[in-house]
Amino acid sequence: MCDNIRIFNVKLIESEKYRGYIASKKRYFYGVRVQLLTTKTRIPVEFVFLPGSANDVRGLNALPLNLPPGSEIYGDAAYTDYTIEDDLEHTSQISLKVMRKQKSKRPDPPWIQYIKQHTRHYIETVFSSITSDFPKSIHAVTYQGFLLKVQAFIFAFTLQEAFI
Repeated sequence: MCDNIRIFNVKLIESEKYRGYIASKKRYFYGVRVQLLTTKTRIPVEFVFLPGSANDVRGLNALPLNLPPGSEIYGDAAYTDYTIEDDLEHTSQISLKVMRKQKSKRPDPPWIQYIKQHTRHYIETVFSSITSDFPKSIHAVTYQGFLLKVQAFIFAFTLQEAFI
């Protein structure tokens, strides 16, 4: 929705749970966090909207994960949760490939780490490609209208990547 300094101008949502932090940009924001699951070819498959204060593991839990057995999900180090990783492997045969932190309990060999980093790079650029099509501001009268417009941009990007 907006940067942290413009919170007082926002009328659609009014709650502390929508205040979030973007670690890569080292800045706070006020609004909605989008968890997006894409294919290797940058086509969005599933997404979910969460309040800005939600962390990545909560977003992973919120995704329906209607994927075929044998699928691989790549994520950054923020998705490190060994119980979710084990549960997905045992119940759905879905492999969660997470970038490991420096002192991880389950370290990866260097070649696996390289594959994860290389694959994750394409995926991390997907949402920035979607937001490049956004206008400078999204005008919405209601919160549901705002989410609908963001869904429309994600859907348009999906069609563009898949068929054009």
